[in-house]
Amino acid sequence: MGDRMRRRGEELVKALHDAVLEEVVEVGAGRLTMDGIARRAATPRTTLYRRWSDPVEVLLDALYHQHPVEEPTPGADDLRGDLVRALRLMVDWALSPAGRAVAAILTDPKSAALMSEALFERVFASRGGTFTRTVLQHYADRGHFPAELLTPVVADIGEALVTKRLIDGGVPGDEDLAAIVDQAILPAIGIPPGGRSSPGGG
Repeated sequence: MGDRMRRRGEELVKALHDAVLEEVVEVGAGRLTMDGIARRAATPRTTLYRRWSDPVEVLLDALYHQHPVEEPTPGADDLRGDLVRALRLMVDWALSPAGRAVAAILTDPKSAALMSEALFERVFASRGGTFTRTVLQHYADRGHFPAELLTPVVADIGEALVTKRLIDGGVPGDEDLAAIVDQAILPAIGIPPGGRSSPGGG
């Protein structure tokens, strides 16, 4: 206990983030308390108040810092591969404590009512929006396909299909993710399944 009480800096913040993610899955966002988070992290409640004003702020901070952002290939020469990797990032995140916490929030009506707006504004939007959006925007900006084809629906296709598979009880493998890219995302932006993009949309 003494060792845990002496945690400082990033180690302490990570312990508090881990604790709030576990706590929200167990009790829901509406029943989060500073006492509950502190107890789970084995740290004084005053430690939380030095950084955050209430338990929802702790939760949003944890989700923000544990939300991954896809990184397109710097040379913008592998759209298909970047999209598959972005969807793999989503799957890995969905199975992580942060992903499980988000699922718990959005599937509980009370938690969703309390948190959904802040969750989308302060976590998802500020970390790049939907998975694959950053990749698609990166390639559209460089002329690999017409930017007007990157609609909200197109940006959501990959995430929606991965979510469906997770809800159905399966964890998509790399072949599944490649099929989503080849059969849904690439055709939606005018690129043949399995094809490679090039500046100018060719």
